[in-house]
Amino acid sequence: MTFTIRDAKLEDLPRVVEIYNASMPGKMAVADTCPVTVESKVKWFEEHDSKHRPLWVYEKDGKIIAWISLQAFRDRPAYHSTAEFSIYVDPLHHKEGVGTYLLQKMIDECPKLGIAVLLGLIFKHNIPSLQLARKMGFKKWGHLYQVTELDGIRRDVIIVGLKIKANMG
Repeated sequence: MTFTIRDAKLEDLPRVVEIYNASMPGKMAVADTCPVTVESKVKWFEEHDSKHRPLWVYEKDGKIIAWISLQAFRDRPAYHSTAEFSIYVDPLHHKEGVGTYLLQKMIDECPKLGIAVLLGLIFKHNIPSLQLARKMGFKKWGHLYQVTELDGIRRDVIIVGLKIKANMG
């Protein structure tokens, strides 16, 4: 087995969207209520850049099986060193350690990206993602009660945060 982590290219977007949409049936990781299209994600893709807010793909034996991205937490200048991560793994490759590897790689790269605080917004019922965040050193920083609705069920979101040590002053 060989694997690569690299910046996503526009031609990777269909696979990135496919992995995202594959997470939808479980109602644990996606706040969209119907599948998204490649066309609807082009602007989102273009908001990423390798120097500050990357979108990386994880290839195993030449096939993209996961991705991780950073996006601005807020668009105000004072939040420039805070980013929110998103991570999605093809359901056929869950429990292989890919999420742990990708998130650790992103944490390690945060100082080079100018990130001092990394945040995640995770559904409260998404126990595997909350466990991953906890394992990686994230702490619960907030609880948003019933802010989403999936299939008529109100859901809570947990905010997890991690201060990146290399950037702390």
